[in-house]
Amino acid sequence: MTTDATPATPAADAAPDAPDAPEILRYAAFATDPAGGNPAGVVLDATGLSADRMLAIAAEVGYSETAFLVPGPVAGEYGVRYFSPLTEVPFCGHATVASAVALAERTGPGRYLYRTVAGEVPVEVTEDADGGLRATLTSVEPRVEETDAADVEEALALLGWAAEDLDPALPPRVAYAGARHLVLAAGTRDRLARLDYDFDGLAAFMTARDLVTLQLVWRAAPDVFHVRDPFPVGGVVEDPATGAAAAAFGAYLRDLDPAAAPAVLTLHQGEDLGRPGTLHVDLGSAAPRVRVSGAGVAIGQEEPAS
Repeated sequence: MTTDATPATPAADAAPDAPDAPEILRYAAFATDPAGGNPAGVVLDATGLSADRMLAIAAEVGYSETAFLVPGPVAGEYGVRYFSPLTEVPFCGHATVASAVALAERTGPGRYLYRTVAGEVPVEVTEDADGGLRATLTSVEPRVEETDAADVEEALALLGWAAEDLDPALPPRVAYAGARHLVLAAGTRDRLARLDYDFDGLAAFMTARDLVTLQLVWRAAPDVFHVRDPFPVGGVVEDPATGAAAAAFGAYLRDLDPAAAPAVLTLHQGEDLGRPGTLHVDLGSAAPRVRVSGAGVAIGQEEPAS
């Protein structure tokens, strides 16, 4: 998978003092219930872990992504890498939210700077009135690209969708805000709910085009969407709540209709998987970057990697 940059403070690929059993945390992002949102693995100190070791830990954890943080020379700054069970991805929004909430539980709400493969991502964690923690990430600068008609046709065939299933008001595009996503808008909620695709075929299609997920959406109201994200390139049938794709989708909408900004979008994701989550996408306050926010909560117990 190609990426746009290298992290300014990357985790080392090899080091003699790598820990044998790094502490692994498990958090759900974009939900206040551990049974909702998108679960992520979190390693708050991955100093000395090789890329192969991080990949093995991510496969062992089994979530769509695990975030590996290496503290930088300045307090609050971290080199961060993200691994799915099959590969490294340049940026992951839900694991960013999950890891930032985990940090804030230990040090208190505040601001962090993540130096990722995709670039620098500021993250701020605040406390809700009920004591819950909410993280807001500011994406790298986004971009939106036209799509090739043949690519759209192939993607639809792999999904088992017809061209008539699409919403003509929301044309297909490739959107980027740290990772590339093909945006396809369903014309009905029923079409979005029925997801049964060619896993291997879609994985090959996406790998050839450097796509991390497909961002499948249905517009319920002007600023409210239901969303699903197939993620076969990561070894996962579907990502339950996808912050990187949410940021890219915000950029897509702003590119499609600049007059729509400023606005705050509400994205509902995970309902079809039984893991409901809510993402908020701010199109105005950090333009041209996009801000994505959501709650986070710990899942179960901390474990060392075996």
